[in-house]
Amino acid sequence: QVHLVESGGGLVQAGGSLRLSCAASGRPIRDYAIGWFRQAPGKEREFVAGVSRSGITRYADSVKGRFSISRDHGKNTVFLQMISLKPEDTAVHYCAVDRGAAYYSAPRVQVDEYDYWGQGTQVTVSS
Repeated sequence: QVHLVESGGGLVQAGGSLRLSCAASGRPIRDYAIGWFRQAPGKEREFVAGVSRSGITRYADSVKGRFSISRDHGKNTVFLQMISLKPEDTAVHYCAVDRGAAYYSAPRVQVDEYDYWGQGTQVTVSS
């Protein structure tokens, strides 16, 4: 089993930047595809970005060109660098593990494909 802890959220003005971290313990992150999701009040949880076991990345259209996902295997941590933040990026951001993803496949985007979740970190972007 893998345990995930997100950090790095906060309050920023529109146009600002944040870097979220997802620290894993229990198993190495190289064993899994990792996804970042977010959930705004009153809305369903949605896919933001993901990285496969082979390093393939995938992004939601709404964040392409602004967000970047990366991994540090030495720290067993996945990062989500966010720039040019918009008020509509306001949400609780979660990282999650997809145990069933194929090695060379792009990260999956459905919430129910992911098995283990962190507790989330709040991102608030003011206008």
